[in-house]
Amino acid sequence: MDWGTLQAILGGVNKHSTSIGKIWLTVMFIFRVMILVVAAEEVWGDEQNDFVCNTLQPGCKNVCYDHFFPISHIRLWALQLIFVSTPALLVAMHVAYRRHEKKKQFRKRGQTCEYKDIEEIKSQRFHIQGPLWWTYTSSIFFRMIFEALFMYAFYFMYDGFRMPRLMKCNVSPCPNTVDCFVSRPTEKTVFTIFMIAVSGICILLNMSEFCYLVIKSKTEPVIASCPAELRHSPGT
Repeated sequence: MDWGTLQAILGGVNKHSTSIGKIWLTVMFIFRVMILVVAAEEVWGDEQNDFVCNTLQPGCKNVCYDHFFPISHIRLWALQLIFVSTPALLVAMHVAYRRHEKKKQFRKRGQTCEYKDIEEIKSQRFHIQGPLWWTYTSSIFFRMIFEALFMYAFYFMYDGFRMPRLMKCNVSPCPNTVDCFVSRPTEKTVFTIFMIAVSGICILLNMSEFCYLVIKSKTEPVIASCPAELRHSPGT
């Protein structure tokens, strides 16, 4: 997967985020994406070939592996990161729409968008208020939902977060109950607990940012954006 594209998209959103949102993005890429790409994929490797069962019955090893691991840890984590990052696209599209409106305002006033004007619009940091506030808070809400759902799915599918050393399997076509062994179970347990812990930290950061934006919206008046808002202003 091209994680660079995801980083570029979220990096553009990061410019309009709160301080808590910037911390969340840092945790996402340093402790989740980088760990997944650099370390976790090496730890798991070709897991199915390293899964050993004490039987020569054709097909028994394959069905036992599928029974205990319905989806690879790596693929599940990658899918989780994609779903968690997707709501940020709503913010990116909203910001792109706001920039497009700025260019239209120039044309309505009979002005031509010169290169320096376009660059100023691109570098502008929008306040999280009005419609952008709803888009931004909605993206945080869905991030929390996706994180919680994947953590529950992970626990449900693997019956916990620890990797067992020995698994007893009696799924057909196994002739009887056979013993199956997972390679490097301790190392995989450490990585699993680490990824789950970081996911929990991300949920706490999302909850903190969500509460911060809700409280801030109640204590400060919502200021509508005006046509002359083409200036650099301190971000939220």
